[in-house]
Amino acid sequence: MAITLSTIIEAKRKEVEQAKNETPLDDLKGLIDSSLAPRNFFGAVVNGHTKGSTSVIAEVKRMSPSAGVIREDFDPVAIAKAYEKAGAAAISCLTDVEFFGGNLSFIKEIKASVSLPVLRKDFIIDEYQIWESRAAGADAILLIAEALSEGQLVDYLILSQSLGMTALIESHDLGNLLIAQQYARFPHAGYNLLGINNRNLETMETDLNHTRRMVDVVEDTSVIVSESGIKSPEDLDGLRAHGVHIVLVGESLMKENDPGQALATLIRMNPS
Repeated sequence: MAITLSTIIEAKRKEVEQAKNETPLDDLKGLIDSSLAPRNFFGAVVNGHTKGSTSVIAEVKRMSPSAGVIREDFDPVAIAKAYEKAGAAAISCLTDVEFFGGNLSFIKEIKASVSLPVLRKDFIIDEYQIWESRAAGADAILLIAEALSEGQLVDYLILSQSLGMTALIESHDLGNLLIAQQYARFPHAGYNLLGINNRNLETMETDLNHTRRMVDVVEDTSVIVSESGIKSPEDLDGLRAHGVHIVLVGESLMKENDPGQALATLIRMNPS
């Protein structure tokens, strides 16, 4: 049976209910270290490039429904350190256990070893997960427009900003991007990024032209993040030509023997 977004969301609802039973929300809030403010993910990627370069959010991912196990020798901390050395602007870390082989504990482990801000990449469908993300040390969260009502999106943006975290609002289709764009500066500017996912959720194929087509309706391309299907320096050149200077790259890096060197090659720089 094909694993779809709805399949993952159904499993996530059960996972969240179990987490709530194990650690009630009030207990979870008590785990937040308020003395450690989130790192500025938004600033790191929006201001982390020049006119002729690209900010890369490099992803730590062991497996995916479309690719299966991508990396057997999976060491999230070592990979994140290699990404930092190679010039990543920020780190994305998959924390979904069942479908992506991730774990929420990876966030703190990575942050203890690198100075870059870290995005929790997961399927957030409950405000509990936002508090959970902050308690785990995440600096940013992913909000998938296709998985949320507009009301949920508004509430989650208010909560994430109140906790000091950046939100990457990901859209797959034009209608949801137009909705997300309304909230690019909500409730305050400098916190929200707009992601365009180039992966077709039905076929799981990727097409970079998806970003190029959709970005035409975006008023401020400085907050656009192109996600999935990015493999070469030429891909970055093509996206920059359309005003896109931020990308999220995972699978193409994780498949290489040396993900750090693969990143350095992608952004045309050598590890120091």
